[in-house]
Amino acid sequence: MTLDQILPPERTLYGVPGGSKKRVLEFFSTFIAQNIPSLDSQEVFSRLIGRERLGSTGIGHGVAVPHARSPHCKTPIAAFLKLGEPIDFDAIDGEPIDLLFVLLVPEEADETHLTLLGQVAELLNSPANRSALRQADSQRALFEALTQAIAELPAR
Repeated sequence: MTLDQILPPERTLYGVPGGSKKRVLEFFSTFIAQNIPSLDSQEVFSRLIGRERLGSTGIGHGVAVPHARSPHCKTPIAAFLKLGEPIDFDAIDGEPIDLLFVLLVPEEADETHLTLLGQVAELLNSPANRSALRQADSQRALFEALTQAIAELPAR
C-alpha cells in the first residue's frame, strides 16, 4: 500500500485554521468523521491526543505526522493539512509546524502502519518537497505538489 492510494484530493486541505495543536486535531477529527461515517470524531480525537501524550509527532522542519490506530478504521486513511498560520506542536526541533500528514490505520495494521509512516517520513524529510508544499497557493496546487512528491518516492 502506498500513500497515493489512501490520500484522495478531498483530504488535502489548504489554509486550515491553526490556533493550537488541540484545535488542529479537533478540526481533523471532525472533518474525517464527516467524510467517513464509521469513524466517530471524539474517538479519533481521543486516539490522536493519546498518541501525542506519548511524545509529540512534530518531526521537525515545520512538519507533524499525527497518527493513531482505530478499531473503526477498516483501511488506512490519510489526510494532508497545510495550515494558514504555523502553530506550536512541541516539535523535536522546537519550531512551529504548518504541514501535517495525518494517518489513521486499523488496530491490527502493524506492517502497513510502519510502511506508510516510513513513506511519509521520506516524503517530508526532503527540503525540496517541503518547499513545494509550502509554495502551493490553493488546494489543487497543494494536492498536485503532494502527488508529484509521492510519485518520486523510491518504489517499495
